[in-house]
Amino acid sequence: MPVLPTSQVQAGDRLATDVQTAMGSILLQEGRTLTARDLEILQAFLIPNVDVRRSGLAESGGDEATDEAAAAEASLLPLQQKFLSMEKLLKWAFTQVGPGQKIPILEIRNGLRELLELIDDYNVLMFSPPFDGGQTERWVRKSVLVALTSYQLARWCKFPDKDWTAIALAGLLHDIGNVRIDSAIFRKPSRLTAEELHEMRQHTVYGFRLLEGVASLNQGISLAALQHHERIDGSGYPMKVTGEKIHPYAKIVAIADMYHAMTSDRHHRKAESPYLVLEQLQSEAFGKLDPLYVQTFIDRTTQFHNGMLVQLNDNRVGEIVFTDRSHPTRPMVSVYGEIINLNKQRDLYICAIYST
Repeated sequence: MPVLPTSQVQAGDRLATDVQTAMGSILLQEGRTLTARDLEILQAFLIPNVDVRRSGLAESGGDEATDEAAAAEASLLPLQQKFLSMEKLLKWAFTQVGPGQKIPILEIRNGLRELLELIDDYNVLMFSPPFDGGQTERWVRKSVLVALTSYQLARWCKFPDKDWTAIALAGLLHDIGNVRIDSAIFRKPSRLTAEELHEMRQHTVYGFRLLEGVASLNQGISLAALQHHERIDGSGYPMKVTGEKIHPYAKIVAIADMYHAMTSDRHHRKAESPYLVLEQLQSEAFGKLDPLYVQTFIDRTTQFHNGMLVQLNDNRVGEIVFTDRSHPTRPMVSVYGEIINLNKQRDLYICAIYST
């Protein structure tokens, strides 16, 4: 059947296959005749192309896979393209971190600057990194996400302008110590032993040592590498420092790092809903993370507006009709006219949200 870019799909076309969201849930079922509202939903969910049946439209030939790949490539937004470029640059830069070699900070800064020029297009909850064929280590991809989110959070928390890019750079490099960890530990399919877990946690120390001697970096960036797993109550690692002894950059990066770690697939755990993660962050803030920074993060990321499309954990799609700011992750949602109060129906929650 012909595979068309979503922009070319028309009302009246019939789906030849199911349409799935980025999370793998069925958005629209095979055989459905598309309406104008369905086309809006396809656009809102950033579906790049659709397999349809249309009278008078020729079947695809042997180049279908090539055409589909080209359509997917063409559908990438500028921010997604820069994200992939930053990933490639970071992967290359980390290969340069060896004995007697210097970290290519200038190249990293320039790449980050180009990425941050598109920061106004970045939405923490809605941004979906483009598929790269699984070629990038999870922690490298997470580092780029943490950089973007740390920059946003620094702005929201009213850090001085001069700190915004430095905090983004701290987020980008916070896990650089992982280059000193045996890659077999990252790829181990079973749980880590106590010794392996201890070695994994040493990435904070390794990262600090790699960054502390770089003259062009301020101290906050190296301390963020060292302290992003520290907690205000002293329960973190590697040094169990408390309260004000944790650098503000590290406190920002810690929130971004925890959010993206929990919302990304890992070897031992599937990605969690961003909205459940926000709720966990809110409870985690008590005595562990900076409560003001966490509350600001939640308030700013959940500024929903009526009409936004959301997907619930039972795969239904609906529209937000009301948000109670005292329960920002659990708005009221209308699903085909049925009003669902997520604050009362606690077994339901938002899996994803998309702009219209």
